[in-house]
Amino acid sequence: MTVRLRPLSVVPEGDDEVLVGDPATGTFVAIPAVGGVVINALQDGATVEETARRAAEFAGEPVDVPAFVDALRELGFVEDPSDGTAQATAEATAPEPAGERAPVATAPIQGRRWLRGVRADLARPLFGRIAWTVYALAAGFNVVALLFVPGLRPDPAHDVFFADVGLSTILLYPMFLAVAALHECWHWLAARALGIPARFGVDRRMVFVVFETDLSQLWSVPRRRRYGPLLAGLAVDSLLLALSLALQWVTDLALLPALAYVLVFQIAWQCMIFLRTDLYAVLVTWLRCKNLWRVQALLRRRAFGRLSAAEAEELAAADPHDLRVGRWFRWLWLAGVAVVVAWLGVFVLPVIVGLVQWAATGLAAGPGAWAFWYALCCLAVVITPWVVAGWLAVRERARRP
Repeated sequence: MTVRLRPLSVVPEGDDEVLVGDPATGTFVAIPAVGGVVINALQDGATVEETARRAAEFAGEPVDVPAFVDALRELGFVEDPSDGTAQATAEATAPEPAGERAPVATAPIQGRRWLRGVRADLARPLFGRIAWTVYALAAGFNVVALLFVPGLRPDPAHDVFFADVGLSTILLYPMFLAVAALHECWHWLAARALGIPARFGVDRRMVFVVFETDLSQLWSVPRRRRYGPLLAGLAVDSLLLALSLALQWVTDLALLPALAYVLVFQIAWQCMIFLRTDLYAVLVTWLRCKNLWRVQALLRRRAFGRLSAAEAEELAAADPHDLRVGRWFRWLWLAGVAVVVAWLGVFVLPVIVGLVQWAATGLAAGPGAWAFWYALCCLAVVITPWVVAGWLAVRERARRP
């Protein structure tokens, strides 16, 4: 008897395990290396008996292949034999095999399909050695300029209001959206340079609404090839910031300091790894963690005596890498609350104070004046993202079992 598997990726993750996943759905799991032998044999068309023989030769002891196949079936890695059109569908839709299954949701609001669009050979020059050298030089220039040229350091209380306070506030959001969109698109392009797709979504980090790119298909490539797409957003941010700072030296365009503020804001955000930012993904990849975010949450609950019996069992079965890193990362997460408060005080509070002071004057004019509605509109622009963050938090809590 043979078993037909979905088009699975099998990537070595060390001497004793492999990472197996279904790129079409974005589902990946780490299993012992013998499991990779079993999957490769089944993909070659070997019978269950032949597969068991190959696995026993590798492991040096009998392997229960039928039980392993049942586990693969529970994960959705085995083709449904009742669907007689599955194979034909997979062949007809290449190079997006088995795309009839919806990807696993990783954000409250998210696209339903993986995005390709750009050919790998067109995206690859943006992430070659020359490109990464340019990104690194830009990052170095930014550090030197911000440290040793005080006039180039963003001053939120003044730089943001490059025009009328209300107009500046309204224009600031398209600027943020444009920078965020380019940041996420660079993640996608870097993934396309490796020949894999991605998809976009909207999520929440504490009290912040964030845009994100689902790069879970990176788990289907070797670890060393994952860093580029994970760092691509910061790379283009650094390049834009370098151009902005350089232009400030030769021009006095009022928009440039505001753009520099937006870029420094975003780069500083990505450095806060306790908010699952890009650098958090780099950290998890480098330390070979599997589910660090969940494990550190369980460790925090245990530290404060709030761990349930089911959660205790889940923690006991956690990956050793996650447990080792989680022991110190949980406290980093707690310290991150103070860092977020400081970050808000540096980047957000001066802007809010300036806007509120300006809006108070307009609102004092009453509903019969244009200044009243203008100020109200500007305040709504600022408040809306926080309302969305609250809505996402309520939606997330409502979906919990």
